[in-house]
Order: sequence, then structure tokens, then C-alpha cells
Amino acid sequence: MPSYVVFVVLGMMAASGESELVVTVAATATGSTIGALAWYGLGLALGAKRIEALIERFGRFIFLKPALYHRMAGSYRRNHFWVTVVGQTIPAVRVYLSIPAGVLNLAILNFAGATLIGSIIWSGPLLTLGYVLRERSADAAFSGLLVVTALVGFEFLVLLAWQLTRHPGRPRQDHQGGGDQ
Repeated sequence: MPSYVVFVVLGMMAASGESELVVTVAATATGSTIGALAWYGLGLALGAKRIEALIERFGRFIFLKPALYHRMAGSYRRNHFWVTVVGQTIPAVRVYLSIPAGVLNLAILNFAGATLIGSIIWSGPLLTLGYVLRERSADAAFSGLLVVTALVGFEFLVLLAWQLTRHPGRPRQDHQGGGDQ
């Protein structure tokens, strides 16, 4: 289940009296940071060669292609603090970004601080959205479904736009042909 769905639901739960919004934001950002530190530790412990071999062999099963891993590692060579902050706001990237950070042995305090900030930027608005929807006495199930549908639709449009702008002039290949011509 995508994290944005979970965060909206957690925000609704916070509004229903089970916890406060600030506590919920702090808990989710802390949890995300601890999880990122675990992935960082894995990258640090295994090193570049073993991580790359694992990604080459098993990456497709967890939606982590070697090319994506190499792009993330390369981006860290420019400005790792801001790469980490921004990376924490991108759904698929936020999970795996910590692995190359550990492999590259980035400064742990900078990495943890940037991860915490990025996690707050990502989860805070989603938790607040759920909180506001529930506080306004909206039907939780209907509001949640509406928000999730809008977010999934938005994500789909962003991915579609990204794909179209990435290869604008590339001809499409016909996979129905069956042989070389």
C-alpha cells in the first residue's frame, strides 16, 4: 500500500481522538528515519560490490533496477543533503535512496537530519489532509477513497508526463510482429 494512503488514514485516525496530529507527524517521521537508517546500515555493511550484485540479481523483484540504483548513487556525488531531502518526497525513491548513502558512507548525522526533514515534508501534508477531512466530520471511508483516488490519479499523470517527456521523439516498437523484418 502506498505511503500516501497510509498517511492520510493515519491523519484521519489522529483526528478521531486516538492521538494528536503533531505526535502522529513526529512518530511517522521518526519511523521513516529509523527505517532509512536500517537501509543505510545495510549498504554500509555490504559495500558497493555486494549491493550491486544483489540489485542485479534480485532488484527486479523489489522494483529497484540497477540503472535506478546507479542514478541515485550518482546524484549523491553532487549534493547529498538536498538529494536526501528531496528524495524522501518521491514515493519509490524514498525507500531505496538510503542504500547508496550507506555504500558511499555519507555523514550519518547529515543523512539522518536530511531524512527527517524530507520525511516531515512528505508525511506532514498528507497526515494534515487526513486530519482536516476527519475534523470536518466528513465520512472517513468516502473522504479517504476520494483522496486516495485523486492521489493515485495524480501520480499516474506525473508518471505519464515523465515518460512522454523522457523519450519525446522515440518511435514506438510494435511487439506484435513476431520476427525480424
